[in-house]
Amino acid sequence: MFLSVFEMFKVGIGPSSSHTMGPMVAAARFLELLRAAPFAAQGLRAHLYGSLAFTGVGHATDRAVILGLAGLRPESYDHDTAEAALAANRESGRLTPPGLPEMAFDPRADLRFDFGPPLPGHANGLVLEALDAQGDVILAETYYSVGGGFVLTAEELASGADRDKGAPVPYPFTSAAEMLEMARASGRSVAAMKRANELTRRDAATLDQGTRRIWQVMRDCIDRGLAHDGTLPGGLRVPRRARGIHDALLAERGRNLTAPHVINDWISTYAMAVNEENAAGGQVVTAPTNGAAGVVPAVIRYWLDHVPGATERKVEEFLLTAAAIGGLVKYNASISGAEAGCQAEVGSAAAMAAAGLCAVMGGTPEQIENAAEIALEHHLGMTCDPVKGLVQVPCIERNGLGAIKAVSAASLALRGDGRHFVPLDACIETMRQTGADMSEKYKETALGGLAVNVPNC
Repeated sequence: MFLSVFEMFKVGIGPSSSHTMGPMVAAARFLELLRAAPFAAQGLRAHLYGSLAFTGVGHATDRAVILGLAGLRPESYDHDTAEAALAANRESGRLTPPGLPEMAFDPRADLRFDFGPPLPGHANGLVLEALDAQGDVILAETYYSVGGGFVLTAEELASGADRDKGAPVPYPFTSAAEMLEMARASGRSVAAMKRANELTRRDAATLDQGTRRIWQVMRDCIDRGLAHDGTLPGGLRVPRRARGIHDALLAERGRNLTAPHVINDWISTYAMAVNEENAAGGQVVTAPTNGAAGVVPAVIRYWLDHVPGATERKVEEFLLTAAAIGGLVKYNASISGAEAGCQAEVGSAAAMAAAGLCAVMGGTPEQIENAAEIALEHHLGMTCDPVKGLVQVPCIERNGLGAIKAVSAASLALRGDGRHFVPLDACIETMRQTGADMSEKYKETALGGLAVNVPNC
């Protein structure tokens, strides 16, 4: 099993990897089908199912589909270009993607939210259609946005394409137990094994440049979040708080009477800065998703800015270790809130961050596995119940607490020798089972939990 660090950590836009980035990617893939087709379509239509329907407006799925069909992609997203494309579509009811003729697409009629049962493959499903001049369907494809910006067609999902990542790698671990056994046999760290796997796909310079860019985008996102205040879009009128908290922390720095627990506020505000940027539709890195994008960068920033001896030269080791753990969770369970609740998003992110921090602080592979297990175990059962379908409440604060748990989990693991009671594999399987048993009300549909018990209008 191989899942690249650049698949776990994708540069994209907010507010959601599964509801914003995924549908945009699906639309871009559909345009590729049209470019290869022997006919010229006259119109386009999109059907959203499951969680994409129930929380699509709050997650900007409607906007993402229009932009994707206009030819935009998350990795090269430009705000001004996007706004111009949306304005042109509102005025004309038509789209002209690159390399294709102009086609009719009126979102009021052609972007359809289906609030019935979800499609069979996944809770996040959409069907894209091309129409002839009479409005008859001449090409259609079903896509599933399976979390973290990953998109599969129905055929790809059925064939297990998400589980087969090409040519063999030197350390093909599919479980934590295999990872530990390979580490013992090779004498290599988790990050070293992951790096060896990555080097079967790209050269060392490209890998190093890519991981540096991941951290740079993460750091820039934190800095933007700490620099901006105001109110987040979407109608809840949630105020940005990261800047105010950070300013207060800076003012208090150096005071002799500052309580030790204030370090938690530093960790939280780094995470909240990222997720406030995400909620505002800014550029973020999936880690492993947008809804959980604040946890990993917050823990890296905490380590670099507050832990003696930390150095940016080891950020790649952090990211590679975190990606190895995230890959195990995705392969054996889920990173999708619509599939398994927020345990699959913030829980997975906390496990990844705990593993990464443990690694750069000198942890053994056994301690790293222990750190990931502790962090994930204490998110089991966490629901995904966003108020008004927005990635704001409770998502922003939840990232702060996830980052705190990750730091605590790494610290506890480093205090031990790696021996512990619950294996990470058992915890991942428990998360999968819990997600399967969880009511659909608590899986990113905004039909239960805080979403219905908190006034949101």
